[in-house]
Amino acid sequence: MFTRFRFRDYDFKLICMVIALSVIGILTIGSAEPSLQKKQLYGVIGGVIVMLIISVINYSWVIKLNWIMYIGNLLLLVAVKFFGDTGGGAQRWLEIGPLRFQPSETAKILLILFFAQFIMKYRERINSVWVISSCVVFVMIPWYLIYKQPDLSTSIVLMILFCIIMFTGGISWKLVAGVLAVAIPAVVVVIALILQPDSKLLEGYQGNRIMAYINPDEYADAEAYQQLNSVTAIASGQLDGKGYRNNEISSVKNGNFLSEAQTDFIFAVIGEEFGFKGAMTVIVLLIAVALNCISIARRAKDLAGTIIAAGMGGLIAFQGFFNIGVATFLLPNTGLPLPFVSYGLTSIMSLYIGMGFVLNVRLQGGKS
Repeated sequence: MFTRFRFRDYDFKLICMVIALSVIGILTIGSAEPSLQKKQLYGVIGGVIVMLIISVINYSWVIKLNWIMYIGNLLLLVAVKFFGDTGGGAQRWLEIGPLRFQPSETAKILLILFFAQFIMKYRERINSVWVISSCVVFVMIPWYLIYKQPDLSTSIVLMILFCIIMFTGGISWKLVAGVLAVAIPAVVVVIALILQPDSKLLEGYQGNRIMAYINPDEYADAEAYQQLNSVTAIASGQLDGKGYRNNEISSVKNGNFLSEAQTDFIFAVIGEEFGFKGAMTVIVLLIAVALNCISIARRAKDLAGTIIAAGMGGLIAFQGFFNIGVATFLLPNTGLPLPFVSYGLTSIMSLYIGMGFVLNVRLQGGKS
């Protein structure tokens, strides 16, 4: 169960990078919403401890419990549907005593571990109709439960994550090309349908967010104001920023013009208070963490390890891209946290659990 490893094979560089992101997050949350700073600090400490423990547990042993993980994940998502706590127009949280958590966040990690074992078991038949169909069914069930919460942003990330897993698992290039040939026109058609005034494909606020992205002037007072204020905050920080917890009257954050500053738009607070230098530090760290995960995936001892490390790298890269894209108005408002930085105890714990498995993959992957 426990891995025997050489101390020099431990990836301290990766640990330092994720902790650096978390420290930036703790500081920024303390400025955006001081009452939540201590909770985030405790979450990060707990996450680091769990990560270090998992990093010395043989992942090959853990993923043999993949069916327990999958069924447990489904039970949590079903429980959200019937007993979940509602907030912000969505039913995404479960409350068990003093514990309040978001199962859709843990679903990302559990699905990576589930498919790591499933695909490795059937790797010789990965391009068969049965295996591909099974994988699609297995991902669509939790995807549908998350989509209906409603949580469009997480459901999009889940599908991207699934594509990364299947690609890493060795699916044929011909199948990839065929899927893209069908998917791209389908996406165009779906977007066209969404833009119709009487469209029922999305919830009202979700459609408004897309329309606000396309025509921000018309929706400036409804949906676009969040992103417009975010861009203003980032631009006002210029090169060096206005300073941590500054008291400038011109501050967008101090004027309470940033919605969900501690979560969805935390990058705007970083840009305003720490400037271009601070914003680029976060971006560089996220890219470095993702690339390090991919590097670990390339020298993993087996396909399961490759999928785990590549899946986590892809998750951090794409979720970071979406969050920053929203904050800079490059993408429609999606409501995704910035990995390791945004407030959210379920998110931070899930990410640290995932990084624990990546570290274990590295320990068993041999010399770099």
